[in-house]
Amino acid sequence: MLFHRITDWDDAYTNGANIPRGETWPAVWVEPAKAYRDRLLAEGRARLDFAYGEGERHRFDLFLPEGTPKGLVVFVHGGYWQALDKSYWSHLAAGSVESGYAVAMPSYTLCPEARIGDIVREIAAAIADAAGDIDGPIHLTGHSAGGHLVTRMVAENSPLPAQIRARVKTVVSISGVHDLRPLVATGLNTKLRLSAEEAAAESPVLMRPGEDTRLFCWVGGNERAEFIRQNALMASMWLGLGAETGAYVEPDRHHFNVIDGLADPRHPLTLTLLS
Repeated sequence: MLFHRITDWDDAYTNGANIPRGETWPAVWVEPAKAYRDRLLAEGRARLDFAYGEGERHRFDLFLPEGTPKGLVVFVHGGYWQALDKSYWSHLAAGSVESGYAVAMPSYTLCPEARIGDIVREIAAAIADAAGDIDGPIHLTGHSAGGHLVTRMVAENSPLPAQIRARVKTVVSISGVHDLRPLVATGLNTKLRLSAEEAAAESPVLMRPGEDTRLFCWVGGNERAEFIRQNALMASMWLGLGAETGAYVEPDRHHFNVIDGLADPRHPLTLTLLS
């Protein structure tokens, strides 16, 4: 049996520097995202910058299928709660839109202006607002920090209104950070400002799942070991507490391209989300 100890927590949670040509992200997402928005705008199937609150970043984009939506998908972006916005990911709506679902993509206030608990409540408000316009089941997915945020929506102490939470059918956390305690030891915490107590209080692995929770954790096989560990940990913890969970490591995918499957209605990632 081998024992391991992490001595460099910054390296353990650093993605770009550990991916070939990692410096090209997030710029490579900008053009396809804009092209998708432009196309759906021209077709009358994109509604941009809906306000769900009073803050500057309290906005979401909504992409619509042809005909009446079967339900709502919400994608929450990553960036370690301190970077990026909804504009980078529009093309990832394609798989769900082509499958007949409306897709909402919110921005949220970033750290250090907001604390992570504040962002959790903002995402709940965005989901509730979008769900007020779209009937049917709700499916949630998020990447990295977004994976944490959508998982928080189905914890026992979810900030979602009860009637909205009851509509949530499936959550897919992609490369999610579900235990925030290790981040206290990283340079990321300069902006996150997590205390040990706050990190524990906002970690889904330390919470109980809400009733009828269905959570699937998805990660790339070429990701940092900590993301693979957190992926398995989240699914295992909530399985032991009565939730329906699953976990998958997608071969030959790293932290930035593991989300690409969402753009394809036939990809197993999209099929898992909408199942």
